[in-house]
Amino acid sequence: MKTIDELLAEGVDGKRVFVRADLNVPMADGLITDDGRIRAVLPTVKALADAGAKVVVASHLGRPKGAPDPKFSLLQAAERLGELLDAPVAFAQDTVGPAAHDAVNGLQPGQVAVIENLRFNAGETSKDDTERGEFADRLAALADVYVGDGFGAVHRKHASVYDLPARLPHYAGYLIATEVGVLRKLTEDVQRPYVVVLGGAKVSDKLAVIDQLLGKADRILIGGGMVYTFLKAKGYEVGSSLLQEDQLAAVSEYIERAEKTGVELVLPVDTLVAPEFPDLSAKTPGNPATVPADAMPAGQMGLDIGPETAKLYASKLADAATVFWNGPMGVFEHPDYAAGTRAVAQALVESKGFTVVGGGDSAAAVRILGFDENAFGHISTGGGASLEYLEGKTLPGLAALED
Repeated sequence: MKTIDELLAEGVDGKRVFVRADLNVPMADGLITDDGRIRAVLPTVKALADAGAKVVVASHLGRPKGAPDPKFSLLQAAERLGELLDAPVAFAQDTVGPAAHDAVNGLQPGQVAVIENLRFNAGETSKDDTERGEFADRLAALADVYVGDGFGAVHRKHASVYDLPARLPHYAGYLIATEVGVLRKLTEDVQRPYVVVLGGAKVSDKLAVIDQLLGKADRILIGGGMVYTFLKAKGYEVGSSLLQEDQLAAVSEYIERAEKTGVELVLPVDTLVAPEFPDLSAKTPGNPATVPADAMPAGQMGLDIGPETAKLYASKLADAATVFWNGPMGVFEHPDYAAGTRAVAQALVESKGFTVVGGGDSAAAVRILGFDENAFGHISTGGGASLEYLEGKTLPGLAALED
């Protein structure tokens, strides 16, 4: 795929450059709680603006149902982008209507505009090729060149990600180039030992990547809500913990495959439990207890890996040359159940290997828990996209950037 450096070498002065970014930032009470994805697209936007382009930034936010919804507006993201650029950023209150055209037509070389949430138009996410294509045509009228830099959306066959690049000269932005380079290090030229840490709520979200990694990773450490399906598959009591009974057969098969192929599949030896899920808004102290992983009392809910497991996982990460981590070890948003996730993050910080935090809740966790982002080899902006790449899937947004 062609890169933004090739575009800059060709010259962009006065050209309208459409940047498909990922400004899908977490919000609470109308405020951005983590601006990491906005900061991630800054190098691309700034390079284009500095070269004299008229930069049109577009993104989705949340999951509106194909119509305008004020709670999913990109206004806050546009304002934050302006603060980070230290320059005014125009904001259009529609996607392809009069406001968008006025904002773009009003740009001078070196200026930036953000158009409203792409998902306010049903054509963005439509499964109908014609409807999606019609929306892509309307987006193409706003620009002369396309730059894909929304890595968090490249696994979606959406109009702005998949169809629009076919209608304009297209290039990969700095973020996508970086993300793809990192993922190749995890799939094509892996330095060993290669350790993968998987957490999060649902084991069903990770089955395909586990299937792939059983032939590639040296160790797989399991935590988060998904681990209780693994423990149940081994015949352990899991109380009222999150459990996907329909996945027990698949998990049992993976446990057997790991033993046969020599992949070290590491499960918790202890876990933190409480009678019920904590109130995350109040942050009130709970009443957690630490119990052996094979002796969880009925009626208790597992909410984090225990202290002995945290030590075990740190030891399994200590000699790693390559680490990929996707998914927290527990309910890290509550201080009583953040220790396991913090221990994994700290082990990555102390690692001498190449460490990748695979986006999503893991990326949010390292920031919320106060870790220096520069202490990790790479923090991805796309959890779902990273996982699908590791699963071996073709990502529509990357395929669209290929020539």
